Amino acid sequence: MADTTVLLGYIEKLKAENPAWVADLKDTFGEVTIFVPRESIVDVCWVLKTQHDFNMLADLCGADRGPEEDPRFEVNYHLFSTKHHNRLRLKVLVSEDDAHVPTVVTVWKTANWHERETYDLFGVIFDGHPDLRRILLPSDFDGHALRKDYPLRGYEPYSLT
Repeated sequence: MADTTVLLGYIEKLKAENPAWVADLKDTFGEVTIFVPRESIVDVCWVLKTQHDFNMLADLCGADRGPEEDPRFEVNYHLFSTKHHNRLRLKVLVSEDDAHVPTVVTVWKTANWHERETYDLFGVIFDGHPDLRRILLPSDFDGHALRKDYPLRGYEPYSLT
């Protein structure tokens, strides 16, 4: 587990560069999460990659906090520094009515697949993505299967006979 003091130092440098980049911060059980406004996610990712050696996007995933929550969705970016062996989570919150986040494919090419999966399963749209289409489910699939209001047994649009 990384020393959170080092991670908090990176965050202080981010705040010094632009205070609006860090909307909130959670340091729990040795894991640090920065809540980033969606309009700042690309800039924050570039700075973390180029100035603080977070050169690997280990994962990008969505989460549905529930239809009664606002904002309903979160997009989680799990960053890793192969040089310093530090991990950092970024979190962007988006409402159901405006579930758009800028793509980070320009920062890490691997985001292409992760963003497509998040779009496919949660319906979050990544603005500027070079090929935003379903990746796991059929192109004519109705809905987004990991949303909490999706029927437990699904819609079963395909006949198995």
